[in-house]
Amino acid sequence: MDNDAFRDWSRRAADWGADYRAGLRDRPVRPAIAPGEIFRSIEASPPETAEPMDKIFADFEEKIVPGMTHWQHPRFFAYFPANAAPVSVVAEYLVSAMAAQCMLWQTSPAATELETRIVDWMRQALGLPEGFSGVIQDSASSATLAAVLTMRERALDWQGNKKGLAGQGRLRVYSSDQVHTSIDRAIWVAGIGEDNLVRIPVSGRFRAMDTAALEAAIVADRAAGLLPAGIIACVGGTSTGGTDDIAAVAAIAKRHGLYLHVDAAWAGSAMICPEYRHFWAGVEGADSIVFNPHKWLGAQFDCSIQFVREPEDLVRTLAIKPDYLKTRGHDGIINYSEWSVPLGRRFRALKLWFLLRAHGLEGLRKMIRNHVAWSEGLAERLAREKDFELSSEPMLSLFSFRHRAPFGTDPDEHNLRLVDAINTDGRIYLTQTKVDGRVAIRFQAGQFEATAADVEAAFDVIIQVARRLG
Repeated sequence: MDNDAFRDWSRRAADWGADYRAGLRDRPVRPAIAPGEIFRSIEASPPETAEPMDKIFADFEEKIVPGMTHWQHPRFFAYFPANAAPVSVVAEYLVSAMAAQCMLWQTSPAATELETRIVDWMRQALGLPEGFSGVIQDSASSATLAAVLTMRERALDWQGNKKGLAGQGRLRVYSSDQVHTSIDRAIWVAGIGEDNLVRIPVSGRFRAMDTAALEAAIVADRAAGLLPAGIIACVGGTSTGGTDDIAAVAAIAKRHGLYLHVDAAWAGSAMICPEYRHFWAGVEGADSIVFNPHKWLGAQFDCSIQFVREPEDLVRTLAIKPDYLKTRGHDGIINYSEWSVPLGRRFRALKLWFLLRAHGLEGLRKMIRNHVAWSEGLAERLAREKDFELSSEPMLSLFSFRHRAPFGTDPDEHNLRLVDAINTDGRIYLTQTKVDGRVAIRFQAGQFEATAADVEAAFDVIIQVARRLG
């Protein structure tokens, strides 16, 4: 592809993107296709000779797009959002065109220095104290792994990377069962082992860890010769928004000398609104915090910020400095690859810079406040229907509900059939979870361009499909 063709196809791709976004409401949120359908439509062997871009682009439109779930659809109410505000998409065009590898300061000085500034902008926006610095990771999974590796190394007096885990004390990490499964995976990858992730009982509306049980578990483990390493607390858990008492957990962590990591991957974005910060009161006592601007704020995936109180601990855990990665003649610079598990790094800060400037914090606050209000309103409307009940009260813009099953029908099977029927209908997209061992249907409002009318439409779809099914 020469430069003229590159220019032409870049414009056509941008036009396609704008048309795609403009027409999303006319598409079903999730495709009605059978597994393997797309696979069978793709040629079984790679082409030996070059094909024209017209044909490639036509195949993209005919074979790929109809098989996509449309995450930017304004009636996407499943999982948590993976927003991509249009201004963020424009920034990503530029990032893709430059295609920089931003692993070191010297490999892209502007990328490193913008990242430092933007992370501090977000620290201020969230109301965190000046003692925190941070790094843009690819996802909360990577940030949590980095935190678990750091708590492991600190508990082992920085000998785990050098000597391995054999012969070391048996490490213990504590969390509730409301945390994301990325915590389990981090425990596996860090070599701590699933059996050493201690699940603390939860209670209350927000299913917070029982802090008395947490402290008792730490004391009992120490008495048994085990080695408590850290605590992973939750603000806005994936299932129902589970949220721990961060101040109480931080006090326990400090009392016992444990590393505290706070997972606020989804709900952290809402902390740009001062009235929601009570959900993580005491967060200044954490050693690290993760939140995902690529969920609710509109910075497209991937863009996850990990704040740390002691960056030296993170670098001591992760940094490897071969001679070919040293920057000669400069002291005091930041090489963010030393703050991350991967060496390679994309230029993630640019889309946040564009986003924050194009919308301003007040524009983003208005969006989040709307989503919370609309979701609370929908929960109230469903709760007033005689054949519906709330399984969990709204936590910000997330709640769950159940439909009363017809007589003689298994309630869990009925609600699974209902969520499948809603998604097959195509007008909205929801997911299921379990609340207190029973199947429930999750709803969250969070798509960047959703309107009050979209949430009202969700009520109509839920009621229509449930009554038809029941």
